[in-house]
Amino acid sequence: MRLDKPRIAPLEPAQWDESAQQLMQPFVNQGRIFNIFKTLSNHPDLARRWMVFANHILGKSTLSLRDRELVILRIGYLCQSGYEWGQHVQIARQGGMSDEEIRSCKTGPDTPGLSELDRLLLQATDELHADAHVSDETWAGLSNHYSTQQMMDLVFTIGQYNLVSMALNSFGVQADEGLPGWDV
Repeated sequence: MRLDKPRIAPLEPAQWDESAQQLMQPFVNQGRIFNIFKTLSNHPDLARRWMVFANHILGKSTLSLRDRELVILRIGYLCQSGYEWGQHVQIARQGGMSDEEIRSCKTGPDTPGLSELDRLLLQATDELHADAHVSDETWAGLSNHYSTQQMMDLVFTIGQYNLVSMALNSFGVQADEGLPGWDV
């Protein structure tokens, strides 16, 4: 974590107002409420609207789980968002990614032995992070693998998790118990 304590305190259920209670009910029903959502319960209107977009990116995107997690891990690493990294290491492992594949998200597009598609995905992430633009060369390469909708989902996925990383880092959201660290 970039900060060793929260700047915005995560609210516990007893602290939620009625709007936060309604927002958080699905997480309560699942039996585990992550610190990101406890923090967002400070602003239920923002959280509710953001979650519509986040739900598309995480659950309804045209990207495969593996490709999505590859770029999420890369942007989380580039943003040095320990919370994002740890959460998505778990998701990537559940989706069948090996630790070697996960580590390639730290070393980036120049990692030896990457497939062409993985190299292009990591390159697009690096380009968007550095310049808010995917180069013509990277775009053309990805277009050989992806449809127009997938290309759009790719850019929005990287942008979404850049935004989330900024929020997590700036708010000081602390790691949930059991999250992996950078040492994968």
